[in-house]
Amino acid sequence: MKGMELAKAYFEEYGIPMIEKNFAPYQGKIAAGLVGEGSECLGYDDEFSQDHDFGPGFCVWIPEDVYREIGNAMQAAYDSLPKTYRGFTRIQSAQADKRVGIFSLERFYQKYTGLTHAPKDNLEWFRIPESFLATAVNGQVFRDPMGTFSQIRSILKDFYPLDVMKKKLAARAAVMAQAGQYNYPRCMKRGDSYAAYLACGEFVRAALSAIYLLNERYMPFYKWAFRGADELKILSGTVHELKELVLLSDEMENRSRKEWLIEDICIEVGRELNRKGFTRTTDAFLQSHGEELMRSIRDQRLSSLPIMVDCR
Repeated sequence: MKGMELAKAYFEEYGIPMIEKNFAPYQGKIAAGLVGEGSECLGYDDEFSQDHDFGPGFCVWIPEDVYREIGNAMQAAYDSLPKTYRGFTRIQSAQADKRVGIFSLERFYQKYTGLTHAPKDNLEWFRIPESFLATAVNGQVFRDPMGTFSQIRSILKDFYPLDVMKKKLAARAAVMAQAGQYNYPRCMKRGDSYAAYLACGEFVRAALSAIYLLNERYMPFYKWAFRGADELKILSGTVHELKELVLLSDEMENRSRKEWLIEDICIEVGRELNRKGFTRTTDAFLQSHGEELMRSIRDQRLSSLPIMVDCR
């Protein structure tokens, strides 16, 4: 049984009666669902996911003022619900932060975005790491009569403003050019396989992020980045090339193939930047695309930053 299905059934059987019986006057302000950390929030859970932080549970989000009033009582009511459901028992690991239960709506978003509200300008958007945004908008909302939780969620899901997206793509293009097109072959020529390994890793991460950005999707936590990339439509063939690149060792007999893959991945990303109208240059060296992206940014606070700022 998938974790999201388990959470929804558990909420309907125990969560709704808990709300209606104990907190009826506040029903109009109580949102619930399963969003946040955990493979089940992404729909990627399997039999290996069930050894920690997996089991019956759901999230409740209430406004901060309501949380101050009934948060502790609601958490106590939640804690009294059955720990075992349909053969699953939730046991929270000591290392994990609280993933289910009762949350202040504002503080839930603050945990992942640093803000108690939706981002209001480009810099607020720019400062939020992609994986944190992916965590803030995953999962499902089961109920939200007031609509505030879903309104913030909807704004976040609408993706970055254009200038922010361009700045992030510029950084990715610069890293791909430096780490992959320039430094990887130089490290191999020197016989420095350790540095070559790191250069290739930097390239892969930046390329994967660029592909997510061009699909207008947030790249999740690294463990799920390739899994999520299988769902992307734009540059899906390039994702397969990245997978091949990752599996090739840095033995000298693989050098030409790895360098060809890096170059072809850069060419395809450059072509997609052209197709979207973000750049016009046809230079295969992605640094040129990054510099053109920087010149097209209207927000001077972003355009004045170094090109490689926000490499993650």
